[in-house]
Amino acid sequence: MISQDFKQRVKVAGLFLLQIYKVTTGTMLSLFVPQACSSSDGSSDNESRICTLQENFDNSDEYHEMVLYVNMFSMFTFFTYYLVELRREEWAIKYLDIDNDKPDNSLKGIIRADPLLDKNMDKLNLLYYRSLIFNCGIYAINLGLSAKLVKDDYHSSSTLSCFISFSLLVLMKLYNSLEVAHQSVTNDKMTSAYMSEFVSFNVLDSDYIDEQIKLKMNNEIKLEEITLEDGKENEKDKEKDNENILPNP
Repeated sequence: MISQDFKQRVKVAGLFLLQIYKVTTGTMLSLFVPQACSSSDGSSDNESRICTLQENFDNSDEYHEMVLYVNMFSMFTFFTYYLVELRREEWAIKYLDIDNDKPDNSLKGIIRADPLLDKNMDKLNLLYYRSLIFNCGIYAINLGLSAKLVKDDYHSSSTLSCFISFSLLVLMKLYNSLEVAHQSVTNDKMTSAYMSEFVSFNVLDSDYIDEQIKLKMNNEIKLEEITLEDGKENEKDKEKDNENILPNP
């Protein structure tokens, strides 16, 4: 039978693959937004064609090259932030679970019984929030520089529509992620960034609980064995002491 954890991992992986397209087109604006190619003699041409991706990439204009590098750096920061986000989701799926019969904020009281788990959750939430804020700052710079590039190399209405569409896809993702990160940090929660309606992990995962119970039982058994061994050694010591005390015949 397929476990709930496996279903959650497949869902997260599928949504992540879909978002790769949004991030690539939304950050590499100097490549994917339609731009006008200059005529061979450098004069303006009302019938100018749209540059190909290769032409946009090979454009030797100084400002265009600078924007392209900023686009690349912005995409790199995005995927770095995605790694943190995926690591956070994987941790939540492994150690937490979703119980619709309990309120979203019930995890706060439950997880305090496990200080190590609570500490790890706080670290992941804080790292996620900080990496997201840094990524938003870089993308804002990227968006501003790309807007000027699009304005200078404007071709037609398709230039503006593509620029707005690609940017909105990324901005919506950032807005949703900021909402998730803010709720998780301020309310001490583990809100999912991929589950529909931002599902909040509000209880401990059953597999993790079983593992802790087994670990506790093993520790108790080991402690009992050590106690029995100590008792046997004490009895042997007493017997030796009694033999030493008794007078020789």
